[in-house]
Amino acid sequence: MSRPIILGIVGDSAAGKTTLTKGIAQVLGPENVTVICTDDYHRYDRQQRAEIGITALHPDCNYLDIMQQHLSQLRIGQPILKPVYSHKTGTFEPPVYIKPSKFVIVEGLLGYSTRIARDSYDVKVYLAPPESLRAKWKVKRDTQKRGYSEEQVLEELKKREPDSEQFIRPQRQWSDIVISFYPQSDEEEEANGHLNVRLVLRPTIPHPEFTQIISSGNGNFESAIRLGLDRDMGKPVDVLEVDGHATLEQVNKLEQIICSDMPYLKNICDRESNPELGKVAGTTGETLQSYPLALTQLLITYHMLKATHTLQTNV
Repeated sequence: MSRPIILGIVGDSAAGKTTLTKGIAQVLGPENVTVICTDDYHRYDRQQRAEIGITALHPDCNYLDIMQQHLSQLRIGQPILKPVYSHKTGTFEPPVYIKPSKFVIVEGLLGYSTRIARDSYDVKVYLAPPESLRAKWKVKRDTQKRGYSEEQVLEELKKREPDSEQFIRPQRQWSDIVISFYPQSDEEEEANGHLNVRLVLRPTIPHPEFTQIISSGNGNFESAIRLGLDRDMGKPVDVLEVDGHATLEQVNKLEQIICSDMPYLKNICDRESNPELGKVAGTTGETLQSYPLALTQLLITYHMLKATHTLQTNV
């Protein structure tokens, strides 16, 4: 049996990891995907962390040695007995037996914190929304789903900031793609369905030939979708930006570039058979369609299927 393809999605608390993960898993088929959360490898429960005075973001608060060992086992297709941490109660539950599927998505805070862990992934993604937007997302999530008051969440953000700066954000350097969803203006921060996306594409993996955008785009196309060169953490990168107001026609042109690269992507690019692509919950619970999110999910799916194809070709 060929080994699974492993995707890493790392980012700070409430950076959008779970939303991105759910969409990709839907496109690949839930039956083909195993999702692992590295937060399950916390060493202390919520009460113990408060007593010790340590945050969940600190490496000393996590069994990183067990995490990297489990990632290495999953990489070769071996099952693991994974710990389980409940964010709702802040306590640990009985471990679960996990047998890897065709694809494994590993999301969490410290997924790239060790060399052995980093070597386990085929594709590495880092989520980096503006801190003001992440704070709003965290307040919304933790007050609605985890039983905190807004004051408690803001206090926790302040307490965690030194660890975010020291341990979470530096992991950006190890990613193949850095994803930043951001509002067009401060007034539109809550318009989830209309967030822009900025994709930093590192040359660590081969990306689709997006230079066609420059050669074929008309003025309207380029105003909503842009490709350029930049530097990220001191290294040269390509940057693809898609505005939240981009039309379906404009985004379709970009999706065609991705899909034309590999014939076996055609069914993924069919929107009718993948209605969940780009779906996101709005501020009042309604479902919104985000073309930048759909494109991001499609690009990551492209890389996972390409890794599968490469693996099968080399066997």
